[in-house]
Amino acid sequence: MTAPASAPLRRIVTGHDALGRAIIRSDDLLPVDPIPSGDAAFSLVWTTASVPADNNDDTDGRLRDAGLTLHQGSVIRIVDMLPGGESPMHRTISIDYGIVLTGSVELELDDGAVTTARAGDIIVQRGTMHLWRNRSATEICRIAFVLIEAKPAVINGIPLLDVQP
Repeated sequence: MTAPASAPLRRIVTGHDALGRAIIRSDDLLPVDPIPSGDAAFSLVWTTASVPADNNDDTDGRLRDAGLTLHQGSVIRIVDMLPGGESPMHRTISIDYGIVLTGSVELELDDGAVTTARAGDIIVQRGTMHLWRNRSATEICRIAFVLIEAKPAVINGIPLLDVQP
């Protein structure tokens, strides 16, 4: 079965003109491209090189090299969990805000707990081991994720570091 194509994402970026007035710097459609594992499609919307962000940096944040998270920075990305898709169990040293825009997705933790999030729900992911699963056979689940670097959780004196797939 071929996965359905993800719809492009409209991105509007503001800025300032030489007199300090607000302007639209860009208004474009971004592709949402499948990732190698085949369970999802990603679109990097914007990044910042630091937190707090520098609004004097005119770099197009989409062009900055970013992994899942950005050391000392922030990332916003759209993730389309494809029908039947499931991510590997993973952890990032970040605080992540996930806003379910369409569909539903299961969040499974390393203790086996499973919670379903639906359109309109918000997940605050605090550096825990987890995976995402789209149980639908036909519907994409679109989630907006904002990831900001964080200090790792420390349990019994041991920091819980990144676990990447």
